[in-house]
Amino acid sequence: MEAMTSTSWEREERFRSIYDSTYVDLLRFVRRRVHPTHAEDVVGDVMLVAWRRLDDVPAEPSAARAWLFGVARKTLQNARRRENRHEAVAVRLADATHRPSDASLHPDLVACRVDIAAAWPQLSVTDQEAIVLAVLDGLTAPQAAAVLGISATAFRLRLSRARRALRREINPAPIGDTLLGLPASGRNVR
Repeated sequence: MEAMTSTSWEREERFRSIYDSTYVDLLRFVRRRVHPTHAEDVVGDVMLVAWRRLDDVPAEPSAARAWLFGVARKTLQNARRRENRHEAVAVRLADATHRPSDASLHPDLVACRVDIAAAWPQLSVTDQEAIVLAVLDGLTAPQAAAVLGISATAFRLRLSRARRALRREINPAPIGDTLLGLPASGRNVR
């Protein structure tokens, strides 16, 4: 038990040393690449990687600094890819709602598409992801669950919540009823 304690103590000391010697430089490196309000979060993610992979961090301080800068660069690239995917879904949705062939469609269908396009940004990223996997990507619940690393049941629940959130955004409760705390019209009081 004593060997394990000294090993974890040594590990903690090594991490503290790396953290203390690189944090300021790493923060400066990241701030040049992202909005300053996000920089500390990115550095926190980098330090988490360093803690988890402490055995992979080079022993020499300047090599450790360079290794951490590399991790920061990859973390920033991953964040950009996530943002690009999110924007790509919004663009595909906007394209689907503004096709030239829409002029020949029924006015109610066009209005529905416009409502969905307006409601889409109001949904959480999790809700958007569930709907995209099921509707735009055409995945079954087990397939979408595999993509997300969750069970099919959990995905079905997530998709159900996402659809409910989308419906709420498209058809919000009347303002007067919501402010008064009264049930929306059409609902059973009991």
